[in-house]
Amino acid sequence: MCDEDTVNDVDEFLSKQSKLSRRQFNALTASAAALAVLPSVANAQSVTESNVMIKTKDGIADCYFVHPSTSKHPAVIIWPDILGLRPAFRQMGKRLAESGYAVLVINPYYRNAKSPVVKVGDSFQDPEIRSLVIPFYRSLSADTTVSDAHAFVDFLDKQAAVDTKVKMGTTGYCMGGPMTLLTAAAIPKRIGAVGSFHGGGLVTSKPDSPHLLIPKMEAQFLIAIADNDDKKAPKDKDILRESYAKAGLKAEIEVYEGALHGWCPPDSRAYNQAQAERAWSRLLVTFAEALV
Repeated sequence: MCDEDTVNDVDEFLSKQSKLSRRQFNALTASAAALAVLPSVANAQSVTESNVMIKTKDGIADCYFVHPSTSKHPAVIIWPDILGLRPAFRQMGKRLAESGYAVLVINPYYRNAKSPVVKVGDSFQDPEIRSLVIPFYRSLSADTTVSDAHAFVDFLDKQAAVDTKVKMGTTGYCMGGPMTLLTAAAIPKRIGAVGSFHGGGLVTSKPDSPHLLIPKMEAQFLIAIADNDDKKAPKDKDILRESYAKAGLKAEIEVYEGALHGWCPPDSRAYNQAQAERAWSRLLVTFAEALV
């Protein structure tokens, strides 16, 4: 999860890249993040985009739905990081759709606010942004995630663009990482592939730790771990490997060397394009293997 240690790690990394003052450098990196564009998809499919409103147990979730314009395709639910649904995650969803998937990017904070809750260029590195989003994050729970997951799966299964004969995928970033595990455990007959990227809190000492739900899952997993997250909790990856092995589930679990927490979204100040592209390629392999 994003926390003060994450902020300090990114600040330290960024400060080594420049001799500018912290204020000047933060301004430059914010501008760069605002202009970040993901690499194009080879042989990209034409897609149809829409903003959708999905009824849940607790209200109406505003989400982004994007899918290839023709035929039916495996569905994917994307759980964003702590900054929520915003242009960067729309880019990520559209890119996945161009690769052949019907993608729903959700607003996890719909109970409190419509998306986006931050402006383009805003960063978790900024104290005022942390003050805004952390209360939203703390309003969520395993129960809200599971309830929302059922609503999102039900929505997707009613869409003409979704191939209901194959299982769905789900991906999560930062706080979205454990949400993918909760989704896979709650709806195992529909969730066939999971990608967690710099997911926080996959393994905890609490009785409701997401990793304890692994025996309930029936999916294939890609767990991509940030280098600095691994240094803080080096045993987590081993616990995950052992848990998946005991459950007989295929899981690719890897620490991405040199990649800081938050390295995947293109608007993150920790964005590492080389490692983000590597994670992206592994996700496509996982989906191609499992969502058939």
